Amino acid sequence: MDDPKECGVEATLGLIDGKWKGVILYHLLSGGLRFSALGRRLGAVTQRMLTKQLRELERDGLIVRTVHAQVPPRVDYALSARGRSLEPVIVALKAWGDANLLASPPVVFTPRKVG
Repeated sequence: MDDPKECGVEATLGLIDGKWKGVILYHLLSGGLRFSALGRRLGAVTQRMLTKQLRELERDGLIVRTVHAQVPPRVDYALSARGRSLEPVIVALKAWGDANLLASPPVVFTPRKVG
């Protein structure tokens, strides 16, 4: 399985890799959001990085960008049908993270002195 086209896991992770893509997709599960609303939900993301991640998700057909002709301009982002098909994956990632990373502090091994 040296060719990524032969491994569905690698191909899928290639679409949603990046610090913010999975989180963006998670927030869009509940419905479309404006650029500024996404930025507020993500918190620490810069506008430049958010723009980059949204463009890549749009290029890969996972989200749809809708520009409304009004002043000031309004841009909404929503999951495409292809993006919506990732819902079970995103929900599973969140459940695993909640159970394994957020539920309790990580276990740290501390060797004991013998003797």
